[in-house]
Amino acid sequence: MKRTVGHPGSVAILLALLLACAPSLWADRTKLKPGMNAYSPQQDIQLGRQAAQEVERKTQLCNDPEVDAYLTKLGQRLIEHLNTGGIQYRWEFHCVNDKAINAFALPGGFVFVNRGAIEAADNEAQLAGVMAHELSHVALRHGTNQATKAQYAQLGTGILGVAGGIVGGTIGAAAAGAGQFAFGSVLLKYSRGAETQADVMGTQVLYDSGYDPRALAAFFENLNASSAGKVPPQFFSDHPNPDHRIERVEEEIRKMGGVPEGAQKDSPEFEAIKREVLALPAPVKGRPEGSSSAQPTSGVAKAAPGELKVEDPSLDVTATRLGKASLAFPTNWKYYSRKNSLVLLPAGGAVDTGNGQNAIACGVIGGIAKIKDKNSSGDVLTENTNRLLEALQKENEGMEIQKAPSEITVDGRRALSALLRGESPIGGPEKDWVLTVVAPEGLYYLVFVVPESSHARFDKAFESIVESIQFQK
Repeated sequence: MKRTVGHPGSVAILLALLLACAPSLWADRTKLKPGMNAYSPQQDIQLGRQAAQEVERKTQLCNDPEVDAYLTKLGQRLIEHLNTGGIQYRWEFHCVNDKAINAFALPGGFVFVNRGAIEAADNEAQLAGVMAHELSHVALRHGTNQATKAQYAQLGTGILGVAGGIVGGTIGAAAAGAGQFAFGSVLLKYSRGAETQADVMGTQVLYDSGYDPRALAAFFENLNASSAGKVPPQFFSDHPNPDHRIERVEEEIRKMGGVPEGAQKDSPEFEAIKREVLALPAPVKGRPEGSSSAQPTSGVAKAAPGELKVEDPSLDVTATRLGKASLAFPTNWKYYSRKNSLVLLPAGGAVDTGNGQNAIACGVIGGIAKIKDKNSSGDVLTENTNRLLEALQKENEGMEIQKAPSEITVDGRRALSALLRGESPIGGPEKDWVLTVVAPEGLYYLVFVVPESSHARFDKAFESIVESIQFQK
């Protein structure tokens, strides 16, 4: 039999073509990246850890080592193909003894999978799809992205925008710290756009991990079918269902070149774990043993009349920035900042007012407000400072000006200092020192908040903060 021998260079040409095509297939996949975020990855981990502790207090875990070990093994396989931008998260995987079909991942990599999701999955690829979706929320930092949006909404850059979030008023995510983040609150309230991103990245992770990427769409189809004419599954309550969800997953599969040959759907390990989960004791009605019906207060002190549970300011300091100004504050305080807003808080400085809101009892709030009447023939600093003080009084009932604005110097610049008196969220009078400086960027302001009964403990620290201020030359 005559055999046809190809040209010596044909193999090389074929390899070159394959190599040339491979990058193009990769390039066709949707590129995703995290949105704006006022939190550092380290803060993601801190917030996630504290919220995870709350989850363990308020839910019933399966407490089955075999199930948790299986979820961890499956999660690690997916993480190997998850683009975290080089960030090393603290990954943990837990099974929740809840029949509701749901799963959620907290910032920093704390993943909880309801037994209901395991029972509802037809195969391992579907469960892997649910987990890949949740891991994608972590990688894209959707939780703290949502918190950042909430923070921006509540800590505006205009005078009236910030007044409601200052002295004695309610505060946003940045000011309250991790303690105000109930695990079902802002950290898990994703937009439909975030859900679509998690679907797309989850599909990519499934594909790269060797699973059938159609499994995620199949899981959604099962949920849609099971909820027809009924109350939607918990998954859709916590993960708003984007339009054309299944179609978008299928589109991403096409972009990646279709379902790869030999893609995995199931495993004996999954079938064994599913039997293990089905045999688990039913969830106990009511709150978990040893838990409290009280709301979590991690990082947020419970308000007691006239009592401030805050340690003395450290003599050691660390630096941060507000716009083009730098300042130093005690190392045992926390700071929350973005371009034009800053909050400095000692532990316990934010208190639970008992009505579902948190307020600043002790700390510093700063910002840069837009200057009004820049071309005024009058005193721009005085006029804009008075507007700020009027806004504070308007937003905080009963607040009075105890000492009218007087001139001081801050880093060689003319500044105004005023003293207000209001009602502290822990009860009793509150002392509020307001400092303002005009710069090209706007009106810099700092509001130092402390119960009047505790001002002697903090006045020196407040003065040291002012003395440390330096404007960029």
